[in-house]
Amino acid sequence: MKGQRRFKLTKKFLTIDDFDVSGKTVLLRVDFNAPMSPEGKVLDDARIRSHVKTILDLKDAKVIVLAHQSRPGKSDFTTTKPHAEILSKHLGKEVRYVDDLFGSYARSCISAMVPGDVILLENVRFFSEESLERSPKEHTHSYFVQKLLPYVDFFLNDAFAVSHRSHLSVVGFTEEIPSGAGRIMESEIVNLERGLNGERPCVYALGGSKVDDSLHVAQNVLSTGSADSVLFSGVVGNVVLAAAGYKIGKANMDLIAKLGYENQIPIAKDLLDKYGKKIKYPADVALNVNGKRVEASLKEMGKSEHPANDIGLETIVAYTNEIENAGTVILNGPAGVSENPDFAIGTHEIIRAGTRSKFSIIGGGHISAEVNRLGIEGQFSHISTGGGACIEYLSGVELPGITALEKAAAKQEMK
Repeated sequence: MKGQRRFKLTKKFLTIDDFDVSGKTVLLRVDFNAPMSPEGKVLDDARIRSHVKTILDLKDAKVIVLAHQSRPGKSDFTTTKPHAEILSKHLGKEVRYVDDLFGSYARSCISAMVPGDVILLENVRFFSEESLERSPKEHTHSYFVQKLLPYVDFFLNDAFAVSHRSHLSVVGFTEEIPSGAGRIMESEIVNLERGLNGERPCVYALGGSKVDDSLHVAQNVLSTGSADSVLFSGVVGNVVLAAAGYKIGKANMDLIAKLGYENQIPIAKDLLDKYGKKIKYPADVALNVNGKRVEASLKEMGKSEHPANDIGLETIVAYTNEIENAGTVILNGPAGVSENPDFAIGTHEIIRAGTRSKFSIIGGGHISAEVNRLGIEGQFSHISTGGGACIEYLSGVELPGITALEKAAAKQEMK
């Protein structure tokens, strides 16, 4: 299912605006996956709230919501009942929780719906075939799809965060009924495409500990000419420093080895050889010396037994200057151990600089949590809802959920 995409700002998918949903039944896949307490209470309803606009735009339809909560084997793998209660509050009307997916009870509840009704079916991952990586055509033959198809007029995918998975509830209905994107999915595609094709200069600030992901993104945006510069920090920044020939100290090399990323050093070196002028790496660091922040040059870093837990002040100034003067900036991954206030300076200053650029994207995951901690979510052009999906999209990899919508749109055009 996965391969290279051609980046074009053309509309290849359909949205709510392309369908007359009034009085019709719409099957809506969302991402309500939330942190849960041991007692089964939702601790953060941000993801549930994010889908409210899509559901409100379907106010004249009968809306069947499909969602997952965690996955089998996890302590928070539980029912979607509390999610229905929270969604009810945000919509200002009852959302009926249905303790079934495609059985006779679910189908009878769907049959009894009238326009304006919203029901939330059970956690889709309670059905074992949901998480199998199959093609849309293969998923179409499942009982889940076959039992619900006669009751549904349209399918909308609003779950960008899981659309890098070829799961049943993501792609299984797109072969059989008119399908399109919900408001979140639409926003993700439009904004990430703008990140890949937007106003110049375009700057990518890539940090965090997922070295292979960051290098994959860098390879794509540099090879396609999407990026004018890539600023590395965090563990991936240390890998790039090692690739550039710097001694980074035993503690930092040990961490790279522990994470299994020694094999990424030659990949980083190849990037430096090909795109050296466009690649920036730390000029100094902040060492963690017995819990205290100590600014250090690269020479001092190489001789130290202490880990580098953040970029240094000189690097912060250089990076923030480049970011705030960018036409487009994409931030993904923290610059250091941002959960520790002493080593969150680099991450927070990079984030603040992003708010001063013309068009800014936060790539989800840990850096989104830091944006939330700073309370400046509204100052960014776009905050992605999907960490893994966002990384794969920016890496130029096809997302099965989006590909399925593009194929569904092509079918509709042929009719």
